[in-house]
Amino acid sequence: MTKYEKSTNPPTVRAEHTLETDTPQADAPLIGTGHEGTLNEQLRAYVQRVRGGDMGMLPALAGLVVLGVLFTSLSSVFLTKANVANLLTQTGALMMLSVALTFVIVIAEIDLSAGVTSGLGMAVFILLVNTHHWNWVLALVVALLCGAALGLSIGVFVAKVGIPSFVITLGLFLGLQGLMLVLLGSAGTYRIETPAVVAIMNKPMAVWLGWAMLAVVVAISLGTGLYDRRRRLAAGVAVRPIALLWIRVGLWIVLGGLAVGFLSQDRSSGVFPIQGVPIVVPIALGIVWIGQSVLDRSRFGLHMFAVGGNPEAARRAGINVARVRIACFLVCSTLAVISGLFTVSQVGVVQAATGRDIVLSGVGAAVVGGVSLFGGRGRLAQAAVGALLISMITNGLGLLGLSAGITFMVTGGVLILAATIDAVSRRRPGVAALVR
Repeated sequence: MTKYEKSTNPPTVRAEHTLETDTPQADAPLIGTGHEGTLNEQLRAYVQRVRGGDMGMLPALAGLVVLGVLFTSLSSVFLTKANVANLLTQTGALMMLSVALTFVIVIAEIDLSAGVTSGLGMAVFILLVNTHHWNWVLALVVALLCGAALGLSIGVFVAKVGIPSFVITLGLFLGLQGLMLVLLGSAGTYRIETPAVVAIMNKPMAVWLGWAMLAVVVAISLGTGLYDRRRRLAAGVAVRPIALLWIRVGLWIVLGGLAVGFLSQDRSSGVFPIQGVPIVVPIALGIVWIGQSVLDRSRFGLHMFAVGGNPEAARRAGINVARVRIACFLVCSTLAVISGLFTVSQVGVVQAATGRDIVLSGVGAAVVGGVSLFGGRGRLAQAAVGALLISMITNGLGLLGLSAGITFMVTGGVLILAATIDAVSRRRPGVAALVR
């Protein structure tokens, strides 16, 4: 098996594969895997990484706690059941776009057209459903294929032709808006009339389905953890202490149970009860889990981080850098269409401006969550946490009655702070390239 060590000080990718297979000795665990030692040793190693500048999503999590306490003390509405459910719903579209953009940011590229790609996909979707009376599932598949085709085209221009991603995606950002105007015609606005699509962002699941979702999440967390340990032990590779797995599963049970129990209470102010986890939550969690599993457990994910850390070294190690870049842009544009689906489900209409203003917020959410703009480092969960933080700022300041101008300034300041932390951490000696 070929393993790669990635570093950002300076960024390197080194292949450890030789013609003869090296068998780890029982009394000499692998060095540099980050999976050895007792629980206390793991904790000390994590503290050392944080001191070295590799903080991951820790600043974003701290920001969530601080802002949560602040907005709760300033507004009696912020921590109500209705507002918490509303906050999760508001986060859906931004979170999905930031997750999509993470695939290209990790390889040190950018996609400014992701937002309008989501809008174009929804324009195709609504025309097929409302005008040509297609089944909405089939229409969504066609919309996803359109997004994939756009991503494939961007990847080819970047990886094969050599056009900088900023330039090609900026051109598409402008051109696709014109295409949407042509497709939607003089009417310009189409109403979403498919109940299943409207329900994604506006309806909750049954209460029992929320608890079933939590049980599935806990089972998957435990199952994947045990599977990874068994696979590594079979290969003779050192593993993390089993206590870390139990802590992770315990956190899912406690925190997930509190969240599901909170959302399962009636939050309606009218006659008819509204209770249960919003439908968008399990959809978003499922996509994030699948994407992160690909990054953590597949050769493609390993190659992504290698290309983002140092493309030339990755090429010399035998990685097809062009193919990795094309695949990342393809995945990004496809997931962007799902973000567009969340957006139109929430607002109820498709128009020429759909997706035009969200892309920079998506990039900002990923960076705020801990994804490095320099490439080679980032997780989808970090992008999701960053999106939640950005949405919390918008939600909380709105409840306080502050103007949109204040919201933009605060959000911009948070983004600048996150980018500064990332840049400074890159310069500090001993910073780990990737926490996986």
